[in-house]
Amino acid sequence: MRVPYRLEEPLPMSATPLIAQSVVAGYPGQRVLEGIDLEITPGMAPLGLLGESGSGKTTLVDVLAGAIRPSAGQVTWRGRNVSRIRGRDKKDFRAAVRFVSQYEMTILDPRETVANRLDRAAKEARKGGRTHGISAADMLASVGLGPQYLTRTMRTLSGGETQRVALATALATRPEILVLDEPLTAVDPNTRAELAAGLRATIERLGIGVLLASHDLELLQRLCPQIAYLGQGRILARGTLGEVLSHTEHEQIRDLAIANPLAVQRFR
Repeated sequence: MRVPYRLEEPLPMSATPLIAQSVVAGYPGQRVLEGIDLEITPGMAPLGLLGESGSGKTTLVDVLAGAIRPSAGQVTWRGRNVSRIRGRDKKDFRAAVRFVSQYEMTILDPRETVANRLDRAAKEARKGGRTHGISAADMLASVGLGPQYLTRTMRTLSGGETQRVALATALATRPEILVLDEPLTAVDPNTRAELAAGLRATIERLGIGVLLASHDLELLQRLCPQIAYLGQGRILARGTLGEVLSHTEHEQIRDLAIANPLAVQRFR
């Protein structure tokens, strides 16, 4: 069941879903996705994308971004095929639909501070008509960082801190949709779990539709009410994490359940 959040401020009238329809995609000599249907809508609760390494999660993210063109099916936004969007429309798409990976955050100026980075993101949001009333310090708090980080230069941050600032920066632009591909791999598991509540509250407050691709069961359970399991190039199961782990008729899900017996017990 899709449950829309109550937004702090109305999203732009242009807010539309990102829709994957019967997507088949891969690389020369290798088909990775065999017919994916997926919809991410602004205001919906976060959707988790779970799957073993090599299952095609990153390939699907690249297809959603328009970086890989499907051999069949399509991904559309505002009724247009994302792999064919060009020029100003491409800029609008990138502003409305943000993609954050585990390798995010290019640092060009060694003097740039975290505050500079977040302020620039907030200005970008205002220019695009996506204003919000959340301060830079609150944005950092949503990813588990204190206000003392505002004066830190980007090059002094650890890998985990950099990932969290990248996520806060993406949130600060207030996109309509946020697609996250293993965004917190450099953060220790206990901290990832602790981040989930603050992150979910900020996502809810801003009304952002989220797809989170991750292998971290704890993070997915805490952040995403619904999970889609990707295996054999298809969505094999969808529901709560407990419901997904109960689909042991699929070998990949059965292996995951066997490898994580405590998670199965907890999340049922």
